[in-house]
Amino acid sequence: MPITANDTNRKSWLEVPVNSDFPIQNIPFGVFLTKENIVTVGTRVGDSAIDLGALQQLNYFEGIELTDDMFMQDTLNDFISDGQKTWRLVRNRIAELFDVTNSKLQDNAKDRDIIIFRMEDVEMQLPVLIGDYTDFYSSKEHATNVGKMFRNPENALLPNWLHIPVGYHGRSSTVIPSGISVHRPMGQMLPNGETTPVFGPSRSVDFELETAFITTDVNIMGENILVTEAEDYIFGMVLLNDWSARDIQKWEYVPLGPFLAKSFASSISPWIVTMDALEPFRTKGPKQEPTPLPYLQQKGKHSFDINLEVAIQPENGEATVISHSNFKYMYWTMSQQLAHHTSNGCRVNSGDMMGSGTISGPTPDSFGSMLELTWGGKNPIQLKDGTERKFINDNDTVIMKGHCQNGHVRIGFGEVSSKLLPPFVRK
Repeated sequence: MPITANDTNRKSWLEVPVNSDFPIQNIPFGVFLTKENIVTVGTRVGDSAIDLGALQQLNYFEGIELTDDMFMQDTLNDFISDGQKTWRLVRNRIAELFDVTNSKLQDNAKDRDIIIFRMEDVEMQLPVLIGDYTDFYSSKEHATNVGKMFRNPENALLPNWLHIPVGYHGRSSTVIPSGISVHRPMGQMLPNGETTPVFGPSRSVDFELETAFITTDVNIMGENILVTEAEDYIFGMVLLNDWSARDIQKWEYVPLGPFLAKSFASSISPWIVTMDALEPFRTKGPKQEPTPLPYLQQKGKHSFDINLEVAIQPENGEATVISHSNFKYMYWTMSQQLAHHTSNGCRVNSGDMMGSGTISGPTPDSFGSMLELTWGGKNPIQLKDGTERKFINDNDTVIMKGHCQNGHVRIGFGEVSSKLLPPFVRK
């Protein structure tokens, strides 16, 4: 089935600002709350939020097989479960309805008032009920940098890293949408030079620049998915700030890996950009040496050219961009991650989220964490207001943005923005 929604010649009768992340060729999916306190599944064109539940009730999806309440829910899980054919049909229909040459909705003022909202009048919600969350560790540059800091620089990568997409199971209970603040976590740490740990607020709260992909129902328990088929089960992508407390992590991670240092918060952008929308931005990833085992081998373009940036904004201050990176630097692809995840028969469900791991590039200005940007705090970053940061201060806001762009169209994710508050105080 052709992806007609990607036609770069298509224009919308809705206003789309110059350099918007959300032209009519994007059509992401999310969930929002209206002023009337109604939660609905929606999409976005320019600065307009579109109520897909209202579109469905008014019969604009006629001819597409959908359950009666498909878009009148507070998550996208059921829609994602319907699979790639349905996603494509719905996205193509939305593109048709909002095309400047289509008068069906454009000339119906009564329906427009019910269906279309200004973005400033809606409140974005978590788009999916995330049953399980897995975080990978798939940037060679990031893994090498961390290995150099904490282990022998000559053997920065552990022996398994070049053979498997390393990952761990995270906490879906603390995945939050952009705009929700995060408290500085408390935990155990071992001060430098000491032999006895202390308990208190983390002094080294960090961001991790990541993306994440959202899956449909992939398999039954015991079934593995071929790497050549894995992309069919990926609905779309979001930006992910996978918060980390480095001092807590350093003390706890041996022998079982990340735990409390990572489970206190993971912030995601609220619009899921579909793999169909990202199709024009396919690219090859880094050459993989040694050659992966057969079940992970793939040919062709399985990475995506997604420009990423991170900024820190002090309270009442101006934001300073501190990192520019790109998703194409990732060593392991999403399809390899998903194929490996299911290689033992692990079940993956609709709405599951898979984090990429920190995305670091080859140059110091493309590193994806404060740990790397300041090299463990040894080289503080200066912000526009003259203050310095080794890690994230209380009341700083971390802002991540991402977009793809070629000579024809810009497809973006918007942003994921979260403020770090002081530790939670019991009253």
